[in-house]
Amino acid sequence: MVKFSILIISLIFCFACTNEDNDYVEISENKRLDFPQPDFFPQPVYDLDENPPTEKGFELGKKLFYDGRLSSTGVISCGFCHIQEFSFTHHTHEVSHGVNGALGTRNAQPLVNLAYFNEFSWDGAAPHLDAFSIIPITTDIEMNETVTNVLNKLENNEEYIDLFSEAFENGEVNTRNMFRALSQFMVMMVSADTKYDKVLEGNAVFTEAEAAGKALFDSKCSGCHEGILFTDQSYRNNGLPIDPIYNDIGRKRVTGLETDKYKFKVSSLRNIAVSLPYMHDGRFKTLKEVLDFYDSGVEATDNLDPSLEEEGRLGIPLTETEKQDLIAFLKTLTDDNFLLDQRFSEF
Repeated sequence: MVKFSILIISLIFCFACTNEDNDYVEISENKRLDFPQPDFFPQPVYDLDENPPTEKGFELGKKLFYDGRLSSTGVISCGFCHIQEFSFTHHTHEVSHGVNGALGTRNAQPLVNLAYFNEFSWDGAAPHLDAFSIIPITTDIEMNETVTNVLNKLENNEEYIDLFSEAFENGEVNTRNMFRALSQFMVMMVSADTKYDKVLEGNAVFTEAEAAGKALFDSKCSGCHEGILFTDQSYRNNGLPIDPIYNDIGRKRVTGLETDKYKFKVSSLRNIAVSLPYMHDGRFKTLKEVLDFYDSGVEATDNLDPSLEEEGRLGIPLTETEKQDLIAFLKTLTDDNFLLDQRFSEF
């Protein structure tokens, strides 16, 4: 069972990247899109030269993202659990809902700034963005489908035949092209137009409460939520009480290592005010609940992150005023233009 899930994903991903019969996929001459690289962001991790977003590739990826045919019931699409107005999360749902009302075990993560991430999913089960979509499509409590069945549906649809033909040089409806098209859509989801960003650029000023929250954040939160992406992309145990229903072991499910038990990926805080509920299992409905937890709810579970245990005290001590100031600052990380950008909208 050790590393079983990551092995399956890797095998599928390797199959997707195989160049059988010299069938290497080249991007056609349709117009390449300008990647919206912010000046103050790091360089993308995703190789934009190897799979450059194009007009037709983006169009195909968007259609796939919102198409229920990628699920076994023909109803559940990627966009069903990743709603744009809420930073592409499953708003208000503690855990994601799959086919036939099946309940997952984890909260849908935001889909934002994925071009800069090294690994994907709460436990890092997807080692590459092109492999990320395999997980929800094939998981029985999510979309419950097989890649083969999805391709059969697409191959029998004239619109998709045309879209694949326009998006890729070989024009084939195949695994590699499908997942690369989805990546072309998702990689363009760059969010960098918040009040926080405007302050960095000298085009806005924090209120007194926001400035106080920023100072608190820098001293008490930035060790994990570091840098312009507001995550160090590490896996940590933040001391959540173990849920007896799910008993989710976190990254250990991928690596098999006892030292990874109860560790989950540090989330980016961009658009955090609209991406509720919070934590991997969606147990907290408000930012106030999150801060209350860090102040007085942290438990000494296995592999608790050392930053949450100092001088015999668990958690991060916060006054009520400090919590309100932190929330004021976190709200400056909301990018309304991204949340309403028609390029990513279903309709």
